[in-house]
Amino acid sequence: MVIKTEVCAFSDTRIYPGHGVRFIRRDGQPITLFSAKCKSLLKQRKKPAKLTWTQAWRRLNKKIKVEEVTRRRTRKTTKLNRAIVGASLEEIKKKRSQKPEVRSAQREAAAKEVKARKAANKAAKGSAAAMKAKPTASKQKGGNTKARGGAKR
Repeated sequence: MVIKTEVCAFSDTRIYPGHGVRFIRRDGQPITLFSAKCKSLLKQRKKPAKLTWTQAWRRLNKKIKVEEVTRRRTRKTTKLNRAIVGASLEEIKKKRSQKPEVRSAQREAAAKEVKARKAANKAAKGSAAAMKAKPTASKQKGGNTKARGGAKR
């Protein structure tokens, strides 16, 4: 048969059924105390850790073997390497293993190629725009009189 015991709020002593004093604080919290001695010292605001007969003092001065809670080991998350759309995992690993100088040279070459392509596109658009611009200029000569500050006043 297990007897339900409570613990004294001041001295940490076990209180068996039918013993002890219950003291209710102003904030409504009930505190169980072992004896009138504990109640008196609590009201005097004495610190239990400074009284040699309390469990708090014994714990503080290493007179009791305190069971320390060991932390549970957390599992480290493993990193998964996934392929990015457009590049396989092998390609990504190859690029990672390359030296930084090689990679930067490749990057610069790719940037030059993109610039050259843009310049070629711009030149092609420029010549096409010049072809289209000539006929529109001839249309405007005889056109709108209002735009030139025209004839009707």
